[in-house]
Amino acid sequence: MSTQQNSSQAPEFGKLRAALWPIHTHELKKFLPMCLVMFFILFNYTILRNTKDALIVADPAAGAAVLSSLKLYVVMPSAVLFVVLYAKLTNMFSREALFVGIVSVFVAFFLLFAFVLYPNLDVLHPSLERVNELRAAFPRFQAIIPVWGVWTYSLFYTLSELWGSVMLSLLFWQFANDIIRTDEAKRFYALFGLVANISLIFAGQLNKYLSKAGVDVPEGVDPWGVSLRYISLAVAAAGIAAIALYTYLNVVVLKDPRFQSETDTGAAKKGKGGKPKLGIGESFKYIFTNPYIGFIALLVIGYGISVNVIEVVWKNNLKIAYTTKADYNAFMGDFSTMTGIATMLLIMFTKGLVRKFGWFTGAIVTPLVTIITGGLFFFCIFGADIFGPIAAGLGMTLPVLIAYIGAAQNILTKGTKYSNFDPTKEMAFIPLDAELKSKGKAAVDVIGGRLGKAGGSLVQQILFSIMSTTEVMVIAPYLTGVVALVVGAWAAAVFGLNKRYTALIAKGKH
Repeated sequence: MSTQQNSSQAPEFGKLRAALWPIHTHELKKFLPMCLVMFFILFNYTILRNTKDALIVADPAAGAAVLSSLKLYVVMPSAVLFVVLYAKLTNMFSREALFVGIVSVFVAFFLLFAFVLYPNLDVLHPSLERVNELRAAFPRFQAIIPVWGVWTYSLFYTLSELWGSVMLSLLFWQFANDIIRTDEAKRFYALFGLVANISLIFAGQLNKYLSKAGVDVPEGVDPWGVSLRYISLAVAAAGIAAIALYTYLNVVVLKDPRFQSETDTGAAKKGKGGKPKLGIGESFKYIFTNPYIGFIALLVIGYGISVNVIEVVWKNNLKIAYTTKADYNAFMGDFSTMTGIATMLLIMFTKGLVRKFGWFTGAIVTPLVTIITGGLFFFCIFGADIFGPIAAGLGMTLPVLIAYIGAAQNILTKGTKYSNFDPTKEMAFIPLDAELKSKGKAAVDVIGGRLGKAGGSLVQQILFSIMSTTEVMVIAPYLTGVVALVVGAWAAAVFGLNKRYTALIAKGKH
């Protein structure tokens, strides 16, 4: 008996179970391993996100202003190259081989960085004096010279950024969309986030602990280097665990006759009937001339630009409040823990939104939260006369207070992204054919995700040039308007996609 039959014949859940755990017993065999794969991917995403920021933002040769250059000139081109390569590889290798291979490459690099590259920074990086000399000699390249000045950090930052796009947004969710139907997705996807976001709590506290792991090392030993080695080993362990669970799902779970009917979506990719394989050029033409995919891309780009613009202002103040890499990373560890807790609470309270009120309601939550909390954050930034005395009364400096307020904004935005934005975005892919699910998703999540951040970075670079400055706070007032415009376009895209998604579901394609 197929899973579809089981699902359709199963009795309705009671109200309490429908609210807390709308999973049938026979579905646990697939549901729980999927949760754990996402758990370990998010675990690494959290640790890498915090560490990459600590390396760049807290380094005297870089700083928060360098983030926009990195995202625009390095991360974005890398994402485009990856998607071109991925489109080719999907026609050459199986889904399982791609997952194992890509995770292995990431893990190998992070180990290489911690054990080989970082201990030899004196040889690999130019001196701070040399970087400043070049910036003075070539003012037109002020944006890119610091990126080169800390090039191993830039490489670490780029691979860490790609981990989130490639492993979570692309490989995990593509796999989920292949084996999970729309009726299951309404129940599964929010709970994936609920279970997996426990990893943010563990990763945040582990990150904080490992950031201080080198405090008591002998004199002459770099404490941050010791912390990096422990961090890389934790990342490697989580990567291996994700590979093992993914292999178990494919080798054991999906061989179960109840689930086999759901694995046939890869037939077109393998040439076993259905649509033939498309070449890279044909694939991108097919993708970018499809309005449905275009609307999904606008959601991703809108989120990326708005969050990137707000974050650069927040991290600039965070650097002032926490000056060393270890202190910065420790703060980000607590931030990740609070993000995990907030996300889990949001999922618990909002996971029934799509089921009760429809796709649109779940999709519009994140842009609404972004514009409200972002507006409040910028009000705090520009209201130094008001918040300065408040900070003093609380026994802290204004940058520290702004760091906490920015953290709260970021936690709420990311919490609604994980609890509402990601599940609704992924549901939008389910009614599509195998070609768009695979290569369309790669273009949207890898290129679209990076394009969002690169777009925010481009805006910052333009403002830096117009204002003849590299100071983030000088351009901050103009970034407020950018956020308002982008979130407005993002909300409009939600309206447009909702019409098309509803029409596809009504046709009974899934």
